Amino acid sequence: MPSINHLSESESLTLNHLPELNHRHLVSSGSTNSELISDIQAGTLDPTQMHLLTAETQRSGRGQHGRSWQSPRGNVYLSLYHPVHTPISGLLSLIIGVELAKMPVIQMLNEQLQAQSLTPIGIKWANDLGFYQRSNSSKSALQDPSAINENTRVEQTRPFHKLAGILIEPVTQAGKLVGIVIGVGLNVQTTPTLTVQTCEGMSYQAISLQDICKILAPQAQATPLPSLRVLYQQMSKALMAAMARFEHLALEVPTGHTYYVDSFLKQFDAMDALSGLRLCVTQDYNNKVDVVTGLACGIDTHGCLQLRQDNGKISALFTGRVDVIQ
Repeated sequence: MPSINHLSESESLTLNHLPELNHRHLVSSGSTNSELISDIQAGTLDPTQMHLLTAETQRSGRGQHGRSWQSPRGNVYLSLYHPVHTPISGLLSLIIGVELAKMPVIQMLNEQLQAQSLTPIGIKWANDLGFYQRSNSSKSALQDPSAINENTRVEQTRPFHKLAGILIEPVTQAGKLVGIVIGVGLNVQTTPTLTVQTCEGMSYQAISLQDICKILAPQAQATPLPSLRVLYQQMSKALMAAMARFEHLALEVPTGHTYYVDSFLKQFDAMDALSGLRLCVTQDYNNKVDVVTGLACGIDTHGCLQLRQDNGKISALFTGRVDVIQ
């Protein structure tokens, strides 16, 4: 099966082929996103330039909506600061997901998963990479998170096997948006152990590249997985490509043309982890909870999740917690 090419202590993680990123690597960080934001706002780093911060572990890693992100050693923790000149829309995280899913290592594993009729790694709206295991598959070697979650509703849903998460945060100076920080955590060698507390009510189970290799064994050929250094390089290139693509889309909108938007939506549809699944989406507005159910039918041009309800109405959802109904 594929194996991990471990990073030796003497191997430099500096991305010399991308000097414009002003890369800095830490053995440990509180949160790579938080450190970059703090350095930009304090004037330590030039807000007109790109900056990349990577770490071997995080003490206080963060996910969406203030949730914690467990950060054991052996994985990739990366944050990229990018100056921006246009408003950020909900499409950006999905564009980032598409570019990450196009990384060579993900494409290689997806080819092998599909060759064994297994579910490939996809993009889960709006900020994650992973997959929902097919209910009729006997190949999974993963623990059912319902066994550790006391919430009855979650026990009746299909768990999402989460490989990577994306966190986008704005950076302001004197009340003006100057850029964004894009944080990505990718489970490579180590799978965080989730408990009732660390699941935080979410119906997902962590998975790593190494776990996927074990699922594929012994049928898959023994192709080595990239080193952490190579993964940092691939991910950095993916984030830069995503920002360039987003800027092209932003420039296209006022013209009335849809070439870049249509091209992106077509690629996303092919990688959509929710496609055709029955969803229960929980939205919380001003302490009022609204639950909507229906079939997932892609995203719209603003990055909203489209849900076809039982009455035939299609709702466009900007945010919400997604559970897949068994």
